[in-house]
Amino acid sequence: MTSDHTSNGSNNILEGLQSAESIKVIETLEELRVSGKVSDIPVLIEFLHLTQNPEIKSKIRSLFSNLKESDAIPLIIEAIQNQKYAPELKELVSSCWENGMDYSDYLSLFVDLLLESELLVALEAYTVILNTTAKISREKIDIEINRIKQAMLTATTEKKELMTDVVNFLDSLEF
Repeated sequence: MTSDHTSNGSNNILEGLQSAESIKVIETLEELRVSGKVSDIPVLIEFLHLTQNPEIKSKIRSLFSNLKESDAIPLIIEAIQNQKYAPELKELVSSCWENGMDYSDYLSLFVDLLLESELLVALEAYTVILNTTAKISREKIDIEINRIKQAMLTATTEKKELMTDVVNFLDSLEF
């Protein structure tokens, strides 16, 4: 995927995704793998939300997992924060660590997901946090560590283990 897009190309994508034939939809998704644009992401997120076809869902998740343009980050984050896409939350969060881009600016969001989400989403958020490689200010890290330690007082055993690992990881980051 690349950063720019024409409205005509976007219309062709919409037509391809709205086809009643799943083969046409899958062909369109394969085309997007090669020539897709960052501006296609909101349409794909909506389609991920609406489709019931497991093969199509898998193809869209694969596209998100292979994103490499940092312009896509705010679009994925916006979808993660949108309650409408709660059913897709696990897949959206997992794409963040799978695509290997830098989500360190959103550390507090992933800590929120770790603390407040069900275990599978929390595990995905944990993985995003542990894949952080960018420098984060000591002040920001200390704030997040304190939030996690407070949440550990009432967390389940499984989540406490994840939280302990995150605290140890964040505490070890170099500045």
